[in-house]
Amino acid sequence: MEKAIIYVVSDSIGETAEQVAKAASAQFTQCDIEIKRIPYATEIETLHEVVMHAKDLNCIIMYTLVLPGLKEYLLCEASKYDIICVDIIGSAIDAISGIVKQPPTFTVGMLRKLDDEYFNMVEAIEFAVQYDDCKDPRGIKKADLVLIGVSRTSKTPLSMYLASKNVKVTNIPLLPEVSPPKELFEIPPQKIVGLINNPEKLNAIRMERLKAHGLSSGANYASIERIAYELKYAEEIMNRIGCNVIDVTDKAIEETASIILQTLKEVNK
Repeated sequence: MEKAIIYVVSDSIGETAEQVAKAASAQFTQCDIEIKRIPYATEIETLHEVVMHAKDLNCIIMYTLVLPGLKEYLLCEASKYDIICVDIIGSAIDAISGIVKQPPTFTVGMLRKLDDEYFNMVEAIEFAVQYDDCKDPRGIKKADLVLIGVSRTSKTPLSMYLASKNVKVTNIPLLPEVSPPKELFEIPPQKIVGLINNPEKLNAIRMERLKAHGLSSGANYASIERIAYELKYAEEIMNRIGCNVIDVTDKAIEETASIILQTLKEVNK
């Protein structure tokens, strides 16, 4: 039996069409079927070369071409040599367009873009976990953003929320008894955000934390005097760095994150 060839042609990486071709080919266990993937076919010349190779072979062309001009050219050229073409994605796009009553954007590589965004988010979340609470000061220079502040100023939850927005964040607790890592003073201050909180609010939050751990509410950690001392020290460090400072007292995580994201956007213009 003559060998069969499936040309998989895509204006993106072509994984979707190749998987469909493999799934369909798997139904013909006694046949010799070769799949040739042609990715990033965004030029007329590439499509012409595919047709020229295919015209003398026992083959079909399966494609995921989003741009109408490319698709029309391929169909026109293939018809000259009676080459069967199978549109992997076109019917689905037309069907969806029909029910949402909107035309498609005809944007090449949208699925790959979405996949990339997802994996970037996962990477940012893993980064936030790895470098949370200054577990490794080397993360400071690798981060998109560094959060600093005293205990219970929402550094960790804010880091995780920002990670879900694809921002790599590390956070550094500021304690009077512990010198801040030197790396903190070796990066641009625009990449650092200081977080502060009202002393009374911090006192209430820390009291609840002590209670949750079964500890005495009279511990120095939750005393107003200790909190005032820590906040004064943190303010000195933030002034020394020259970073932006946000009072998170009456702000939800989302609100603080929105301010930070807008600041980063302006910095990266």
